[in-house]
Amino acid sequence: MKIQIRAVSQISPDQSVICIVGKDEIPSHIVLNRSEKEYALRRLSENDEYVFVNSYYKCTYFVKANTELPHFMMLEEIRKRASSMKQLIRANNHTEIVITSEGLSEDVSEAFAEGFILSIYSFRKYKTKEEEKEKGRYPQKILLHNIKNKDKVLWLSALCEAVYMVRDLINEPPNFLNAPALAREIKKIGNSAGFTVEVLNKGKIEALKMGGLLAVNRGSIDPPVFCILEWEPEGKVNNRPLVLVGKGVIYDTGGLNIKTGENMSQMKADMAGAATVAGIMYVMAKCNIPLHVIGLVPATDNRPGGNAYLQGDIITMFNGTTVEIGNTDAEGRLILADALSYAGKYKPELIIDIATLTGSAAMTFGNKAIAVMGNADEKYFKLLEEAGNMVYERVARLPFWDDYKEMLKSDVADIKNVGGREAGAITAGKFLESFTEYPLIHLDIAGTGILKKDDYYRIKEGPGSGLRLLAVFLKWLASEMEKR
Repeated sequence: MKIQIRAVSQISPDQSVICIVGKDEIPSHIVLNRSEKEYALRRLSENDEYVFVNSYYKCTYFVKANTELPHFMMLEEIRKRASSMKQLIRANNHTEIVITSEGLSEDVSEAFAEGFILSIYSFRKYKTKEEEKEKGRYPQKILLHNIKNKDKVLWLSALCEAVYMVRDLINEPPNFLNAPALAREIKKIGNSAGFTVEVLNKGKIEALKMGGLLAVNRGSIDPPVFCILEWEPEGKVNNRPLVLVGKGVIYDTGGLNIKTGENMSQMKADMAGAATVAGIMYVMAKCNIPLHVIGLVPATDNRPGGNAYLQGDIITMFNGTTVEIGNTDAEGRLILADALSYAGKYKPELIIDIATLTGSAAMTFGNKAIAVMGNADEKYFKLLEEAGNMVYERVARLPFWDDYKEMLKSDVADIKNVGGREAGAITAGKFLESFTEYPLIHLDIAGTGILKKDDYYRIKEGPGSGLRLLAVFLKWLASEMEKR
């Protein structure tokens, strides 16, 4: 679904409008007759979730913002309100709709547009009946009234497009989207946005001795890939790049420690981290953010066939570290570890990895927060927390003490890939830390990246968790660097 977002300076009397207000008042630029105004004002004073006025030739929707909330929470309430209104808006069969606000900041209108667009996504590529392929009668044009900064419109458009791309990748069935197919899709995204993509095939991966990626791939008939995405704009503000690493486990059966029951049903989404990295690079390039960013995506499926790796195996990683395999379902950290070691060749200022990594993170925070940990400078965590609040992809920090690394000691190798049931999310992060000498932030999106039911505009068909968070983080980081 392609939705066009444009800024407009005027609203014509016959246009359908969504008007967000902070008080019980009708703005002068909203044309209603006397009885319609009286009705709308009465309903606003009763604090209804929204007010709908049908003038037959147009529709007017009023949404009252709760200005008593902290600003970031008010914006999230507006996004959720947009999601709640999607069926009503669809029923009225608009081809376009104007979003405006009165007495509020511009980002209120943007938040409504964002929540609405992200809530109406659907994946219908494989529907064969025409009525099922129908994408709905949602507006194909969203017009933002009185948005003076056109860059904001470009940003919102790129951000929503990127989330849709990530969701499309997550929803592709594994019989279509194996590792080489993911690499092809990432190349298409790079070509459309303007960042470069290099794909290392299995032969190159073997030559580089990426033992983690190769071990996880041993049970699959499909070869692994290692994708290198790069956005290096003219006028970049950083001397050393930032590196993003995304977990690209195309489908995770658990390997020989095979998953049971419902635990496997959503595992085509185990490559959400990889898709998110591609989506972030899309936003960086589309919006010409002056930051040198490199994305690394190791990709394979994890299956129990063929010569699948075993509990008790000892493998040698890209950086020469030996790892004792304690569980073949702890595969994501193995492919990420090779990528983190490889990232060292760029001498990065910061590495951020994002992965649907541990059930421990999901059990700890549910779908309400992204687990975050690492050894990077405190300024990065502070900025990440602020960005998380702004887009309401909040982060919750876990301790990262070296005591937890003791749980990964092996009697027969340098390190084990699991540390036991206790503190599983943290020991996974400490495992990753062992494979880089550069500042690291680790984001575990297991709870937020794979949902069992819709959470307003974060839909179960691939919420795209972490994309908006990291895109805003990088945008703000670039802005701070420009001021130095």
